Amino acid sequence: MSVIETVLAALSLAIWFYLFFLRGGFWRVRLHLPPPLTRLSPERGAGKQVVAVIPARDEADVIGKAVDSLLRQDFQGSVRVVVVDDSSSDGTAAIARDTAVERGCAERVTVLAAGPLPARWSGKVWAMSRGAQYAATLEPDFILFTDADIVHGPGNIAALVAAAEASSHDLVSYMVRLSTANFAERRLIPAFVFFFFKLYPPAWIAQSRSRVAGAAGGCMLIRPKALARAGGLEAIRSEIIDDCALARIVKRSGGTVSLALTLTASSARPYGSFAEIGRMISRTAFNQLRHSYIVLAGTMLGLVLTYLLPPVLVVVGAPAARLLALGAWVLMSVAYLPMIRFYGQNWLWCVNLPLVAAFYAGATLHSAIRYRLGSGGQWKGRVQDRAAGSARTIPLD
Repeated sequence: MSVIETVLAALSLAIWFYLFFLRGGFWRVRLHLPPPLTRLSPERGAGKQVVAVIPARDEADVIGKAVDSLLRQDFQGSVRVVVVDDSSSDGTAAIARDTAVERGCAERVTVLAAGPLPARWSGKVWAMSRGAQYAATLEPDFILFTDADIVHGPGNIAALVAAAEASSHDLVSYMVRLSTANFAERRLIPAFVFFFFKLYPPAWIAQSRSRVAGAAGGCMLIRPKALARAGGLEAIRSEIIDDCALARIVKRSGGTVSLALTLTASSARPYGSFAEIGRMISRTAFNQLRHSYIVLAGTMLGLVLTYLLPPVLVVVGAPAARLLALGAWVLMSVAYLPMIRFYGQNWLWCVNLPLVAAFYAGATLHSAIRYRLGSGGQWKGRVQDRAAGSARTIPLD
């Protein structure tokens, strides 16, 4: 038994050696923060026109903040805002219009109705497509796809445009700062970003020779020509993980992509409980695994070996296994520490990553079950991911 424990502990340590040293430095938060705007030459954006497209469905609680933040941009070019109302029932469209009027910027904000949802389109991508179609009539230099809960700091668009111009990137995406207002968010949200960057290391995304492509849907600045060259949003019409799908087609078409963390934009959407965060993870987790139960089994095994086994063997393993498992746990904790500090949490919480990983494993299993039952990908009253047919959006009401 001690031999088996030692082998398993050595395997866990080998996994963390790879993740820590060979996975593109995904955990090194400082490497993924964009340079200050003063170093990005903000004058590069002078005269550029940006059209921000916000797909919105029942977002009355947050849409006003999002629109207002876009109208307050300190940017040497121009910013127009297009809100695409996807059959909201809570006055989302009216709040967007009222916000523009209150700011004295009614002429800079357009509110469109998404209209009936076509077959084989996910709701968000359809709304994004409607907004992009309207934006094209304005002939912008960039389109900013942003979510209804994203509050942009005054310099965020200037920073995005400067980053795109400095490196000639076709798609620049920022992972905005997510809410950590309550206990559940503080325990689980930093890990969400940590796991995302582990899957999509920003250093690999930026490499043209790498096949890794990822983006964060809350904040994606793209050149219209690059979007058209990639096949437009129709090419990802059924995707519910639209951000990474968009990055993938842009990169496959020869475009360049970058992803960074940022402190200049944040999400106003709260997740009030562990259950709410679990549902957020579950909505897309099995889709991320391409609905493969074999991949799901491999993922569960990988989570056990990578996150759960080290602390268990530290407590109950043979002496040699304990030492190797402790090494794995230390590397795990050190890797997680920068993200914990980025979110302003006590450094001691970094040792709890195994418990957080167990929660994410449960949410992933829940995602597979919901998919099998025909109720996967639920968002704002819609089922978007189900086993009965191709990925599509089906109204529940």
